[in-house]
Amino acid sequence: MRKNILSTLVALAVISPLTGYASNTAPDAADHLAAVPATTATANPAKASPVASAGMVVDSFSGPVTANEINSFKSYIQTLVPATDNIGNEWAQGPSGEQTKAMGLVYEITGDRAILDKMIVFCDSVLSERNDLAAAPVGQHKIWTGGVDPVWPNDLSVTPIGTGGEQGDSVGHLGYCARLILSTPAIWHLKVGGGDPNNFGADYFSRAKKYVEQADYSIDHHIFKSLLNLSNHNLYYFSPASPYKSGEPVPWNQQMMFNYALQNLAKSHEILGDDPARATKYNAIVSANFASFFASGVTSYVSNQGREVYDWAYALPNKGNEDSNHGSLDIAGFYRAYMAGGYGVSKVEMTKFANTFVDEMDRGPRDYSGRVNGTDGTGHGAPTTYIRSGYLLLAEFAPLQYQDMMGADLAVGKATPKIDQFSRFLWVKNQRYIKKAR
Repeated sequence: MRKNILSTLVALAVISPLTGYASNTAPDAADHLAAVPATTATANPAKASPVASAGMVVDSFSGPVTANEINSFKSYIQTLVPATDNIGNEWAQGPSGEQTKAMGLVYEITGDRAILDKMIVFCDSVLSERNDLAAAPVGQHKIWTGGVDPVWPNDLSVTPIGTGGEQGDSVGHLGYCARLILSTPAIWHLKVGGGDPNNFGADYFSRAKKYVEQADYSIDHHIFKSLLNLSNHNLYYFSPASPYKSGEPVPWNQQMMFNYALQNLAKSHEILGDDPARATKYNAIVSANFASFFASGVTSYVSNQGREVYDWAYALPNKGNEDSNHGSLDIAGFYRAYMAGGYGVSKVEMTKFANTFVDEMDRGPRDYSGRVNGTDGTGHGAPTTYIRSGYLLLAEFAPLQYQDMMGADLAVGKATPKIDQFSRFLWVKNQRYIKKAR
């Protein structure tokens, strides 16, 4: 049974992630989408007021996550303000989207309600900014369907206003926060630390229920109703009526956005026990699309180092030359499925992705290929001098390269403002420590 671990964190004991899933240890920004006191599960997070910080600090690359690392994260997130709309995909791979996911990851590590409460502030903003709920000019826009749909427009300058995979991330944030709350029954009856300014539910359970209800509403009244065509064995295609990629297979990175929503909502419904048919449907869609990737979307080959690696494309029907930017988003999605379990993404596949990064993409200090197969292109396919943060999750499956991967852009004792990198570093550091302590 999982428990809150903040007190053991301070004592530098083993940290158990509050993933809401069984821990999977079995052997087996895109173009469109384009010193603070720790709280406990029963403490009042309103009394925790971290001093604003310019960045988050790495104490060490080995051992457990430290209280100082967590406190630097808590201090930093107090400086963050949620976006006021989704223009430019702000809630997808924009800053507010990445910040929301980072808060979720660190809450899963710690169970610290001060972090959850800040995440809720962001998720309240997401929901309140939905097109059908927000007042003009943020909301009330007729989109390509001809209606004021429950969506988050990312570009109001085009006619008609389009939608795409970014809708999955906005819904996914609501599902993720709901799943985290519902996985922590001890807090259900407590009042949300930041109050209820939007009348979304005063206690944690009510807030989670509201998020699930409204996330499902967006899926039912736009994503499934208009945006996606799932008639081909539950595989993701855009509707022929959509002005964006009409009738085409959904690119893999955008599939991960829809998966993010469906996985978290399926788990939320399983915990609630309120709609087993919906949970089954969501899980079946996610599973079908992961199976499609491994059956027909990827090319497997042996690297010069003698290890099996993968090449894949931005979208079917192609099978190669995925760019580094979208590839990072793909990997983050595969990792979420691996941690959840039950979607056919095993340690074997994750190790091949790790081999791909180490053998093909990592060409030396500050030289990382622009494509996942080690070649370079332009734009999203241009080489980088830094590691895109999705690939950091692969360090869990490449233990000999862990130090080099984390140390490429992070340094002990130095502050970083890159919340996606820092949160994923903490996650992998914690996973390694848990496995070592077993």
